[in-house]
Amino acid sequence: MTDRAAGESASLDLAAMRKHYRHEGLTETDLADTPVAQFAHWFQQAAAEGHLFEPNAMIVSTADAQGRPSSRTVLLKGFDEQGFVFYTNYDSRKARDLAENPYVSLLFPWHPMARQVIVQGVARRTGRDETAAYFRTRPHGSQLGAWASAQSTVIATRGALDAAYAELAARYPEGEQVPVPPHWGGFRVAPRSVEFWQGRENRLHDRLRYVAEPDGGWRVERLCP
Repeated sequence: MTDRAAGESASLDLAAMRKHYRHEGLTETDLADTPVAQFAHWFQQAAAEGHLFEPNAMIVSTADAQGRPSSRTVLLKGFDEQGFVFYTNYDSRKARDLAENPYVSLLFPWHPMARQVIVQGVARRTGRDETAAYFRTRPHGSQLGAWASAQSTVIATRGALDAAYAELAARYPEGEQVPVPPHWGGFRVAPRSVEFWQGRENRLHDRLRYVAEPDGGWRVERLCP
């Protein structure tokens, strides 16, 4: 750490950084029958707040075959009773992790609402038809970007990335269909558990977790904060 960084760190009292939550609580009777229905309810509220930047942004945490974890922010692009869907380069670190270890955690940090949702489940690739249908909805530039970036690999300079994009933009000008990259597609995370966290006073937060049952139903557990 540089002297400047050390000085800046010393000037911040991290132990004193805290917010006092005063939101209404979350009770078992508040919950919907399924975690996806409850997520839909909370997500609608999060999207309606207006001051939440990208409420569909989630932290996706994976681990490789050796158990080494990694996390990154990804945008949720769909959800239903079958699971939560996101898209990525299949050669990326997250996709390589999931090929070795399909267990994944999704975290939705809705700080302005003093809420978070944690999904733990198993990720499987979406079908190519579903992937293609979503790819067609992406802006033209994002479609080109899926080809231009060999995600998670080392690249010499920013200029090399820009040059790759420019070459693709010349090959597929605006209005011309961009083919779906074979190395790009979706993952659907089938939930095994979904926790809904509501901030409360004195750090006595409400934590209610749906856990999948063998018969396809769900049981709800209350966790200590």
